[in-house]
Amino acid sequence: MSHPTAPLVGENLTLRYGDFPVSENLNVSIPDGSFTVVIGPNACGKSTLLRALSRLLQPAAGRVVLDGKDIRDYPSVTVARRLGLLPQSSASPAGITVRELVARGRYPYQSLLRQWSSEDDAAVEKAMRDTGVSDFADRQVDELSGGQRQRVWLSLVLAQQTPLVLLDEPTTFLDITHQLDVLNLCQELHESGNYTFVAVLHDLNLAFRYADHLIVMRDGKIVAEGAPREIVTEKLIADVYDIPCLCIPDPVTGDPMVVPLHRGRRQHQTGEEAAR
Repeated sequence: MSHPTAPLVGENLTLRYGDFPVSENLNVSIPDGSFTVVIGPNACGKSTLLRALSRLLQPAAGRVVLDGKDIRDYPSVTVARRLGLLPQSSASPAGITVRELVARGRYPYQSLLRQWSSEDDAAVEKAMRDTGVSDFADRQVDELSGGQRQRVWLSLVLAQQTPLVLLDEPTTFLDITHQLDVLNLCQELHESGNYTFVAVLHDLNLAFRYADHLIVMRDGKIVAEGAPREIVTEKLIADVYDIPCLCIPDPVTGDPMVVPLHRGRRQHQTGEEAAR
C-alpha cells in the first residue's frame, strides 16, 4: 500500500543477514503523522525491517527513502536529526549516569559552531521528565532495573527530538503499569502532531489500542496493512499466529481485542457471538 505523504518508504527491499534471507521485494511506507505498529510472530522480519528503515542494515536490493531521497545519500548527522531509533537491546558504557546517557541524544546537534547550550539542557530535562526518570538522573544506568533502563533509553531517543521515532519492542522488561506509561507518552506525542511513530509490539491488544496504522507480517512479508478496526479478524490472527481466537470489541475503546483459545480446542463461538 502506498501513501501520498510518507516520510519513510522501503522500495523493493531484499533483506538478509549474510546468506540468510529475511525478506524479498518488500514494499512499505509509513504514513506521515501516524502511530504505526508492526506485529507478527517471532522471526518474521519485524526488527529487521526497522533496522533497514533506520539505515542500520544495508538492503541487499532496493532502497529506503527518507523525505523523498535515498537515505544513503544523507550524511549520518542529518539522518540522526530526522530519525531516532530505540533498538531491541542496548548496552550503556560502564559508570555513565542517566543524565549523561540521555544527553547523548543531543550529539547530532553539536558541532564546532554550535556547542552545548541551554536548549540542549532543556531537551534533556524534558525527555527525562516525560519518561519518569528525573528522580534518578544522577544514578548510574547499570544500577537500575531492566524496566528503568528501558525508560532511560527511550528518554535518550526523545531528547534527540526527531520527527520520526522507531521503537523496537519498547515495552520489553516493563510491567503493565510502565507499558501503559510508555505507550501513553508516545500517543500524547503523536497527538501533538510533531511525531510519526513506528513501533514493533508483541502484545496484540496493546498494538490494536494504540495504532492508527497496523502492519502485519509473516515470513518476511506484509500480509495485511491498515487501521486495526478495518483489518483485524479472527481469520487474520489465526493465519498469522497459527492459533484460534475470538476477536471481540475492546470494552473500553471499541478497538479489536484478541482472546486466544487453546490449540486444538474447538471454537464454539465466533467473536461476533461472544460480543452479543
